[in-house]
Amino acid sequence: MARTSGGKAGPARRTSSPHLTDFDAERLESGRDYEGILFADRDFTGQDAEDARFLECRLDRCGLDGLSMRRVRFVDCLLAEVHGANVDLSDSTWHDTRMSGGRIGAMNLAGATWKRVRLEGVKLGFVNFAAARLDEVVFDGCEIGSLDAGAAQMRSVQFVDCAVTEINVDEATLAKVDLSGAMLRTLTGIGSLRGAIVSHQQLLDLAPLLASQLGLEVRAD
Repeated sequence: MARTSGGKAGPARRTSSPHLTDFDAERLESGRDYEGILFADRDFTGQDAEDARFLECRLDRCGLDGLSMRRVRFVDCLLAEVHGANVDLSDSTWHDTRMSGGRIGAMNLAGATWKRVRLEGVKLGFVNFAAARLDEVVFDGCEIGSLDAGAAQMRSVQFVDCAVTEINVDEATLAKVDLSGAMLRTLTGIGSLRGAIVSHQQLLDLAPLLASQLGLEVRAD
């Protein structure tokens, strides 16, 4: 039987998916194991789920505002249309997980580890990836206000049809990070772009910043 939090376990209530069981508690609990659970239309505002582990779970249209999910672990999960103003996911681990739709104002992922993660059509105000590790990650059709990847390690990360107002890669280590599919307005950390892929137009846009970084004086012809 799937393990859920809180109270005495009752008969499993099956969902439309034969592989998922409806979450039947009022609150998430820290340190709990959740396996094969559907969390649908639940409000987890201000709750504490630190050190919890989610395996083959789905979160649909859940409110995550003020939710503490530090050191949480997601494996083979889907987060669909989740929303909240502020979510703490620092030092969390995500493997083979997808996030689709929804809007989050600020998402703290400092020190997180992402492996084979995909975000599709997600709107994010501020994302903190400081000192995080991203490997085989795709941002597809996302709108991001500010993405801070300072001192992060990023490998095989791709932005596809994304709008990113500001991105910071200062002191980051990049390998096969494809920024060519992102509409960028501001980029900080020009000196750490080694290993990134940019489009021809982006290169032209970055030229003044590159010249400044190299100490070049550019004079009019």
